[in-house]
Amino acid sequence: MRHRVLLITGASSGIGAATARAAAREGYKLVLVARSTTKLTALAEELGPEKVLTCEVDVTDMAQQQAMVEQAIETFGRLDAVFANAGRGGSTGGFSGADHTAWQQMIMTNIYGVGLTLQACLPELKRCKGHVLLTGSAAGRTTIPGSMYSATKWAVTGIGYNLREELRGTGMRVTLIEPGMVNTPFFDEPPEYSLEDRDIANAVVYALSQPAHVDVNEILIRPTPPME
Repeated sequence: MRHRVLLITGASSGIGAATARAAAREGYKLVLVARSTTKLTALAEELGPEKVLTCEVDVTDMAQQQAMVEQAIETFGRLDAVFANAGRGGSTGGFSGADHTAWQQMIMTNIYGVGLTLQACLPELKRCKGHVLLTGSAAGRTTIPGSMYSATKWAVTGIGYNLREELRGTGMRVTLIEPGMVNTPFFDEPPEYSLEDRDIANAVVYALSQPAHVDVNEILIRPTPPME
């Protein structure tokens, strides 16, 4: 695993930042991607700047994503794994009353942005027989009344399944990481009971650490229900 290169979108906080820390402990070189570099710069200093490339990228912009990959190759010479983790939450109100402008931003990030990340990274990943990981959600496996966010995560589930079939026979692997409630900056107030971002990071590292003949298709992670 030493000297492999992992690219993480949405890396400035929450699951992305926790995964960066966990992967750094395992010897990965890191390409950390977010819309703002302020937090990324601090994270890079924490992990060791010589091991980290930071990229300010809007994942809905293909030119920026392509430049991101070019920088990664120029800096580290290869790309072994991509964790398409960037995402946005929605707004309350259901289909009848939610802020439709928030829908647009969320759909563009959670679905279109994931697609662009894949398209930008796949040529290099194919060359390295690499690994794609996607942040789906338990919300992408169940029905949540009025939730457009859940619908976007259903789409990510579909992307993962369909990508796996497209890549069948290439030696590449595709893993859906599907958290339940996680205590991240998504929430103004901590959920009553939830997972921590490091719990999801551990799942990502587990999937990455498997030998080449093992393809972990999905990891569904939920918090243990409280004691009654």
